[in-house]
Amino acid sequence: MASSRKKVLIPIAHGTEPLEALAMITVLRRSGAYVTVASVENQVGVDACHGIKMVADTLLSDITDSTFDLIMLPGGLPGGETLKNCKPLENMVKKQETDGRLNAAICCAPALALGTWGLLEGKKATCYPVFMEKLAATCATASESRVEIDGKIVTSRGPGTTIEFSLTLIEKLCGKQTAIDVSSILLPRPNPGEEFTFTELNQINWTFEDTPQILVPIAEGSDEIEAIAVVDTLRRAKANVVIASVGNSLEVVGSHKANLVADVLLDEILEKSFDMIMLPGGLNGASRLSRCEKLVNMLKKQAEANKPYGGICASPAYVFEPHGLLKGKKATTHPVVSNRLSDQSHVDHRVVADGNLITSRAPGTAMECALAIVEKFYGREKALQLAKATLV
Repeated sequence: MASSRKKVLIPIAHGTEPLEALAMITVLRRSGAYVTVASVENQVGVDACHGIKMVADTLLSDITDSTFDLIMLPGGLPGGETLKNCKPLENMVKKQETDGRLNAAICCAPALALGTWGLLEGKKATCYPVFMEKLAATCATASESRVEIDGKIVTSRGPGTTIEFSLTLIEKLCGKQTAIDVSSILLPRPNPGEEFTFTELNQINWTFEDTPQILVPIAEGSDEIEAIAVVDTLRRAKANVVIASVGNSLEVVGSHKANLVADVLLDEILEKSFDMIMLPGGLNGASRLSRCEKLVNMLKKQAEANKPYGGICASPAYVFEPHGLLKGKKATTHPVVSNRLSDQSHVDHRVVADGNLITSRAPGTAMECALAIVEKFYGREKALQLAKATLV
């Protein structure tokens, strides 16, 4: 079995778009693929976009002789430029092409890397909208499709298309049924590209003084997409988002073995006040968050003060329900654990805001949830601007 697993390389650099990279990593790992995250820098730790830190599995320089079934390039600046200028990576990607194996790129990477390396000549490809002219200049046929397939090259547009992109690649690597199985867990948008909506009950104003102060706690086993979708999106909105580890280390291994790095330990900010506390899911991660008495106390104080709090995936079921934080509230959660909610009237909604509480279902609903939070703090116009910028 081990020898039949598909091997995937995802290179990262300083300035890589973290949501694209982490979604690619974790979605492909859900398919059973063996995914190697390789830093093209001189160290495994990289400073990705939006103040998010990532830790690779290895250095690219240590694996240049390895063979992969797929090489996937994330976007982000200056990360895309760094990938383009990495000669060993260029050689590996060109060998993929020569050997008839898959190459893929998203956001700026199709134009900056694949196009510059001459791999898109005569090919149909897509990329982030502001790079379309540069893409056309590489002699590619520029497409505005969310995901474009031309032979052994697959391209996509940006953060909001990453899950579709990754599922397409799973189908290419592992077959349609595997892609369907993974999709059923992720719950991607059924209407990608259409204007996002969410369910709102008992509407109240979410307020802040100067800048929204938002806490995102993480634990071993937290879902990487759900955590980073919230952080990435809200930092784009200029909120001050603090990632806090509830454990004893800033470095946290997520539910699909991607390495997350917190800004602080929760113990360091127990006395700090936040305008919102937002929990990612992941079964093991949510269980650990639920067992963290200090975090539960913070959540209870938040609820008592009628200040916003929320959770995605397993957190409403594993953290909020057992600690009385859903009393009198409508909420949603992942279908696998929805039977844990005493009130299941809204479990089929993708995002539910009820007063000061917001809940959502899965990695595939995380960006919609993050945009709903932006709307609650900043208004609909700001949220739609971000939705357009991230291609949700």
